Amino acid sequence: MSLLIRCAEPQDLLPLSGLMHDYIVGFYGNPWPGDDRIHNLIRSLLERQAGVQFVAEREDALIGFATLYFTYSTMKANPITIMNDFFLLEPYRGTEAETRLFTHCRSFSLDNGFSYMSWITGTGNERAQRFFDEAGALRGSWVNYSII
Repeated sequence: MSLLIRCAEPQDLLPLSGLMHDYIVGFYGNPWPGDDRIHNLIRSLLERQAGVQFVAEREDALIGFATLYFTYSTMKANPITIMNDFFLLEPYRGTEAETRLFTHCRSFSLDNGFSYMSWITGTGNERAQRFFDEAGALRGSWVNYSII
């Protein structure tokens, strides 16, 4: 079973929006912003101006995604990435897919000259916190991580 981590592509629109629904509604319990808004967001990220989305694919099916947004750090006076989303379907959490998706985001940030990659996770998401701690991330006072 091959695992591929890659940039999202236009043909990923519908399966990626399905994963985003699982993430927004299923995992976090937030209201769905609507297909049109999600599709517009995905299309915007495909242009790679404000950010980029990566997908994890196994046997031609998307099993996870991560979103990096581009911004600046005043303290560093340099661009940074913010990993706003990091999600895998339940059977793939804690697997090679999770590690490779995270490593891909980190490598993208480093290889493209960003000072660091940061993100937050819910205070109750202890499984994710263990994963990030084990990855060598630095915990902030708001369960905020930075790495590079």
